[in-house]
Order: sequence, then structure tokens, then C-alpha cells
Amino acid sequence: MKEFEILDLYATKQSLIEGARALGFSRLGVASVEIPEDARHLLSWLAAGYHGEMEYMQRHGSMRTRPQELAPGTVRVLSVRMDYWPGDSADAEAVLADSTLGYISRYALGRDYHKVMRQALARLAEATARRIGPFGYRVCVDSAPVLEKAFARNAGLGWIGKHTNLIARDAGSWFFIGELLTDLPLPVDEAATAHCGTCSACIPACPTGAIVAPHQLDARRCISYLTIEHKSAIPPELRPALGNRIYGCDDCQLVCPWNKFAQAAAHPDFKVRHRLDATQLTQLFAWTQAEFDERMRGSAIYRIGYERWSRNIAVALGNAPTSTDVIAALRARCEDSSALVREHVEWALARHGA
Repeated sequence: MKEFEILDLYATKQSLIEGARALGFSRLGVASVEIPEDARHLLSWLAAGYHGEMEYMQRHGSMRTRPQELAPGTVRVLSVRMDYWPGDSADAEAVLADSTLGYISRYALGRDYHKVMRQALARLAEATARRIGPFGYRVCVDSAPVLEKAFARNAGLGWIGKHTNLIARDAGSWFFIGELLTDLPLPVDEAATAHCGTCSACIPACPTGAIVAPHQLDARRCISYLTIEHKSAIPPELRPALGNRIYGCDDCQLVCPWNKFAQAAAHPDFKVRHRLDATQLTQLFAWTQAEFDERMRGSAIYRIGYERWSRNIAVALGNAPTSTDVIAALRARCEDSSALVREHVEWALARHGA
């Protein structure tokens, strides 16, 4: 093991755990690089076509389950959790019940978590290198092909629920996860065991029936996929089920009983920005490209761009109660420069008989 033989690996691991907590992470665990069962599950999921337009899932192939191919020399995956539940936001279920408001997945109400977590993980690695000397590592926060939930489970951070999200007994599922791939042969943690039991509340809660079986998600029907990853027209037959969800969907998490243990976000960057927790759809649809760029820069929402943002809101307006304000907002963009937006506006107006 080269120079690592002289390291006190248990002490190094404990130092990493303490350093992670100081940087705002609620948990750090260590897993080996072997996940053969998850590799088979991934191949089966891809073969079923459940990844939809996410061709990058297919393109990276086995690399997702073999981090040593992504970062040569990797022998361990350090997984971390960071809580994001916005405790000061408007009640999620109340917003969903008011179809004049736009519902945005709770994780995206604040600043972009990618940058927050990447910076914290980089600082953790740099502090460790100063203490023990240079070592190999790579920071990953949705930025590389890593089957992160499987490694997080094996690192003891939580189990993969029937809705395919990670759940922790002490934190529910309202948290982000990230990884450090490293060549440090640290002691591994015990994998988390599943505690969903006979509960299957998340399956019927899915508005579009995307959870086709326990642990099986057809992304092509998932509202998070449709409003974020899907670049073309949203299938008309699924549009009514989107309701007022304009960016992501939390329904399967909102009904999960383990989320009574969810921890409010401690990081200030995850506080609600621009009143996105409960804003009228008509106001959001009136934003110009420049207003979208100004307000969404620094947010995870910025990645989908103004066109998809407008497409999503047009669908939600089509699902909203008929009113002069709703019809006026839609008609104001009947001649939008985007053919994609125009088509969804026409659909929405037809829903109102306009």
C-alpha cells in the first residue's frame, strides 16, 4: 500500500468525519468500489429504456459502477450528506394545493447545491492533504458518472427507498449527496439496511405513475425528468398530471413517513431566494429572458434555461383554474419566439376553451 502503510488510517478517517461536519456535512461514510448487484440493476434499467432522453446514462456505461475507471487508483468512495430542507419556506402541500402558484422542488429554492458541495468537498480534501501529505482524489457532485446512491448506501448514509431516493433513519431524504473518490485505503463502513418495510406510500403518490414497481423508476414519466432533463415537448397525455409543478417534484418524499426526522438546512445558501417557494404562475410567466437570467443565475434552475422554464409554466397555467389573468398571461406569449413554448401555450389556452 505504498506510503499509506505508515498512516493511521482510522485516525485519518476520524479526522475526515470531523472535518466534514465542520464544513456543513451531516454525515460522512466510506465504501469500497465494488457494487456488482447495482451494476446489474443499472444495465437492466437502461435496457428497459427507462432513462428516456438521458443518453449520457447509456454513454458512460460501466464507468458509473467502476469509479476506478473514472479516477485511476481509486480504492474507496467517501460519501457525504448535506441537509437541504428549507425550514422557512411556504408549506409544500399548501403550495401544491393552490394551483395558481408555481411549485418548485424544495432542493432548488436556494442557491445551486453543486457549487456549495463541490467547494466544501475540495476544502475537505485539501485540509486532509495538508495533514497527511499528497494523495489521489476526485470531487464528484453530480458532475461525473458515479452511481452515487449505491455508494452512499454502502457507506452507511442511508438505504435506497422504493421511490429510488436515499433515506436515512435520522434525516429522512431531504439531503444532497456527494463523493470523494480516493486512493486512501480507509476502513469501510457497514452498508445501511433497508427500513421501508411494508410501506409503499410513495408508489401511489406519484402523479404520473413513474414508480412502476418498488425500486423501479421510469424516468420518462417522472415529473422531475419531464421538467428538468427532458428537452423537447412534454407528452400531452402527461401534462394534466403535472399540475402546478414547474421544476421537479417532491410528492414521493412528502408522503414518506421517515421525513418526520428531516433536518432543516443549516447552510445559508439553501434559504429561499426570490420568493420561489410560493409565487403566482402568472408572475413567473411574465418574466423576460433577462429577468430569468438575472434571478436564476446561481440557482440549479438556471441550467434548464428560459425556454424550458417557460414551457413548464405554460403547462401549469393550462392546469390552473380558468381566469382572465391566466388567459391574458398565456395570450401575451402566443407569438413567443420559441416554437416549443408556443405549442405549450396553445395547448394551455385550449384547456381553458380560449
